Amino acid sequence: MKDYKPPFTITNEILSYVSSISEKVGRITATSNLEAKPHLRKNNRIKSIHSSLRIEANSLSLGQVRDVINGKTVLGEQKEIQEVKNAYAAYEKLAEIDPYSIPDLKKFHGIMTKYIVEESGDFRRGEEGVFNGDQCIFMAPPAQFVHQLMNDLFTWMQNAKSTVHPLILSSVFHYEFVFIHPFSDGNGRMARLWHTAILSKWKSIFEYIPIESQIEKFQEEYYKAIAQCHVDGESTAFIAFMLSQIDKILDDISIQISEDSDQLSEYVKKLLEIMEYDIPYTSASLMEKLGLKSREGFRRNYLHPALEMNLIRMTIPDKPNSRNQRYIKL
Repeated sequence: MKDYKPPFTITNEILSYVSSISEKVGRITATSNLEAKPHLRKNNRIKSIHSSLRIEANSLSLGQVRDVINGKTVLGEQKEIQEVKNAYAAYEKLAEIDPYSIPDLKKFHGIMTKYIVEESGDFRRGEEGVFNGDQCIFMAPPAQFVHQLMNDLFTWMQNAKSTVHPLILSSVFHYEFVFIHPFSDGNGRMARLWHTAILSKWKSIFEYIPIESQIEKFQEEYYKAIAQCHVDGESTAFIAFMLSQIDKILDDISIQISEDSDQLSEYVKKLLEIMEYDIPYTSASLMEKLGLKSREGFRRNYLHPALEMNLIRMTIPDKPNSRNQRYIKL
């Protein structure tokens, strides 16, 4: 099919989100260097992987996903552990992706589904449906049409990337990809990875923004937006949904980055730097990481200011002096 164009309408709501997101990205980029914060980058990547897999019913917790990525032994289903390893390998190569290349798409599907999917790295040869739990949302196009549909989609992206805003183009791709359902498995994971890849070519900051975690929080709305587009015959509703979620998560990123602002003392900055997100620490372990001997100095200069600013929290807030007390970075 020549000159194929996915059907969608650019509404005032969509234009408003594009403006808001562009402004927030510019502000974040101008006021901070996210790429220079390795702990924040890694934690956001772990969140991306955990959320994207959780949407697909992977039962591993955020802590278990972190442990798998850090090479620790985790008790769990081997398939789920392999999914984490595969996703991490794919996301670590995010900067290498050419999001307008079908060979790259197949290559990264091979990485994402290594050892767990028979048709890894190749388009499906059988018929597939899209499910939310036990509910069939819709049946995907017949396998015989997949190659042509994917060629049409990627040809449109190549032609449109200079005229369609990346925020809109990436959302259109995401919906069309889910609709075509080109692989026998791993379509959701690949759609979210590719969405991020397209945006990161526009602004590199998106390589470290866990859009997937925002989708997971609003998973029902995610599926409803997809279903609405099936009824409408165009991706407008899904574009608006995705842009609203990206707009929201940029607010969260701004809060994350604010912990490195000049308002924080050097003591608190050092404390936050040695803590990873969602990991409970004893005061003794934190003092050891900081190379401190004085418990009173640690409490006065590091711990209490961080608690007062809600940058860390106690696991047992009702018993602040409990010997089982732990501290978690927020």
